[in-house]
Amino acid sequence: MRIAYVSMDPGIPVFGSKGASIHVQAMVRAFRATGAEVTLFSPRTEGTPLDVRVVTIPVAGSGPERTDALLAANRVLDAALVAEGPFDLIYERHSLYANAGAEHGAAHRIPTVLEINAPLIEEQTRHRTLTHPAEAAQSTRRSIGAAGAVVAVSHAVADYARSHGAARVEVIPNAIEASRPALPHVPGPFTVGFLGSLRPWHDIGVLLDAVAILQGRMQAHMLIIGDGPDRERLAPQLDAIRAEVTGMVPHAEIATHLARLDVAVAPYSASQPFYFSPLKLFDYMGAALPIVASRVGDMDRMLDHGRLGLLCAPDDPAALADVLERLAADAPLRQRLGAAARTHVMAHHTWDRVAAQVLSLAGVTVAA
Repeated sequence: MRIAYVSMDPGIPVFGSKGASIHVQAMVRAFRATGAEVTLFSPRTEGTPLDVRVVTIPVAGSGPERTDALLAANRVLDAALVAEGPFDLIYERHSLYANAGAEHGAAHRIPTVLEINAPLIEEQTRHRTLTHPAEAAQSTRRSIGAAGAVVAVSHAVADYARSHGAARVEVIPNAIEASRPALPHVPGPFTVGFLGSLRPWHDIGVLLDAVAILQGRMQAHMLIIGDGPDRERLAPQLDAIRAEVTGMVPHAEIATHLARLDVAVAPYSASQPFYFSPLKLFDYMGAALPIVASRVGDMDRMLDHGRLGLLCAPDDPAALADVLERLAADAPLRQRLGAAARTHVMAHHTWDRVAAQVLSLAGVTVAA
């Protein structure tokens, strides 16, 4: 089987270390593990490639110029798919202004699956600048309408896809590598951890305030595995609790850092729409860590209503501190939650399993 993997977002270096990059690499490896041959199309192909053919689709400029380049890149991508084909499946990560992948599949009767990770138009409008909004909306509808099936990472994203014309949508959350180890816990002070980027949609300020309250009651350490643009703004709170910030960590080293944690937190605010399927949640589960997450979006469902982790009211440092203190005082509960989470994620949320679901959804099989 020959699979074309299309990722046309110039903000995603497909061989990089950000969450979206890890997602692309994981799906490529999962497709390769089935025996399929994968060709990866992207404007950002710098770095060390995987065992796949790579085709770079140039996109230059910034602001409106980049938007024009992305719209023009649809023709370039279509020609590249013809030149590199034929393909048995086109799997595309939904990107703003990109519609050639799905439309190529429809025109050539190739099974096509469009993966949608966020309501991109709303996200771009809220956190950045949406140039050419009419073209963004039109391209989104064209791409979603042409796809044979849409994979949404959450129910909120599935609703977004349907509102833009999707007829066939399957919710498939993110996942973890089946080979990910759960390393033995590293002894130390009670350590609360966060894995990910320091960005507005992660409610890090509330987490830091909660740890400050907790430190008033007991010895506790805060470890942030990651970095991001909000680090400078959060610096006074980070300094006040003597938080440790690792900076960006290669994905292969994440398990080593997670082994230092006693509790892992996924904080989100109720003041912003929640549509994520957080990769960190699955990393925490794979590390057999007890999890505390904000009760927003799909979190309650993903943590099986408290069986796989504890839920806490969002935007409430005192409530979060109380849950952290409860876990600090109850080692058997921490062990029980962590073990249940790892068992669940390895049984239901591995990238190999996601790839199998995608192939089934597309109605294609890989020859043995």
